[in-house]
Amino acid sequence: MAKYWNADIECMSREDMKKLQSERLVKQVKHVYENVPYYRNLMDEKGVTPDDIQSVDDLHKLPFLSKADLRDAYPYGLLAKPLSDCVRIQSTSGTTGRRVVAFYTQHDIDLWEDCCARAITAAGGTNEDVCQVCYGYGLFTGGPGLNGGSHKVGCLTLPMSSGNTERQIQFMRDLGSTILCCTPSYAAYIGETLHDMGFTPDDIKLKAGIFGAEPWTEEMRRSIEKSLGIKAYDIYGLTETSGPGVSFECEEQTGMHINEDHFIPEIIDPDTGEVLPDGTVGELVFTSITKEAFPLLRYRTRDLCVLSRKKCSCGRTLIKMTKPMGRSDDMMIIRGVNVFPSQIETVLIEQGYSPNYLIEVDRVNNSDTLDISVEMSAEQFSDKMKDIQDKEKQLAGAIKTMLGISPKVHLVSPKSITRSEGKAVRVIDKRKLHD
Repeated sequence: MAKYWNADIECMSREDMKKLQSERLVKQVKHVYENVPYYRNLMDEKGVTPDDIQSVDDLHKLPFLSKADLRDAYPYGLLAKPLSDCVRIQSTSGTTGRRVVAFYTQHDIDLWEDCCARAITAAGGTNEDVCQVCYGYGLFTGGPGLNGGSHKVGCLTLPMSSGNTERQIQFMRDLGSTILCCTPSYAAYIGETLHDMGFTPDDIKLKAGIFGAEPWTEEMRRSIEKSLGIKAYDIYGLTETSGPGVSFECEEQTGMHINEDHFIPEIIDPDTGEVLPDGTVGELVFTSITKEAFPLLRYRTRDLCVLSRKKCSCGRTLIKMTKPMGRSDDMMIIRGVNVFPSQIETVLIEQGYSPNYLIEVDRVNNSDTLDISVEMSAEQFSDKMKDIQDKEKQLAGAIKTMLGISPKVHLVSPKSITRSEGKAVRVIDKRKLHD
């Protein structure tokens, strides 16, 4: 079985990778400066010229780009190639303001699909596999990215998109799907539906899943692995940098290898912008060094994680990033305490509850309220009010231990929280903080 999609790159020495990155960065900065007036103005304001960038060691001299810049420059302001060279757009589902639209040349798509092929190969995929892609297609990058990567590897590709879960399971059984690609919340729902239809993991041939597009915990990973009888791999990406495949997990499952020949990562202090050393928690920043149409330099992802160069047993030398620990813009400050949804999810799964929950934050009489609705399984459900109240009290205590603040917990009946077939909505913040 092929262990790597591109061993020369994935196992490249540190010195050779730095040399390759430096060459590509110098070329890319020149390309952007000459073709993107918006970014050229940012560089001019900072007093930086392309001549100041001689290697990756000079990366810190360049200005940052943020989502606000992408909205300001919408739709064509960050385009670095003529429209006649572009063959596709993808777009984020953006919850605020204008959507982010990213552009691709055919070369950009080839490189992106190559990155996804690396992820599928790292999860054990070969041309003998049947790859069922249940990420959304269309403007969302999940479906098109993994679909293209699966074709490159030579898998039989089932372009299912999300939804119609019983049909997903029928195809999975009839066609013998071996690799599943979707969001972790949808994978959990497929596992639940499989069980409800009277099947067990023995009734399907799945061996691996490639799950991304939303945060998920180690506890949720173990729960999905058990319900589907698979090994669950993480994949990471952003529409702004191409889509899934920026980084991917190997069999070690201790973080995702970043495709450093295309994306240079940095970790910065989210408040000061100062570059932090490897091993420190901070905000992840990416520079695209091979993208032609929409090359973002020093793009602030808002994802908080840690970079590590620790030797990996899989043999890849590509730097690793941890699962995002939350987002610097998703972090909720409730009664002065920093709260991430992932912390709450960890407690729920440790206490034996499903990862179907909804967090509602509000402000009543100048005081923050934290309400968490959690779905019970059929086994946990009880007609006795006192039983449910006792369980709510116990769970609220466990969450208070984790967060340091008391929530109000509402245990709700099985299947009463709306399932998501795309990215799950976990938090509703009703506070009118900007009044």
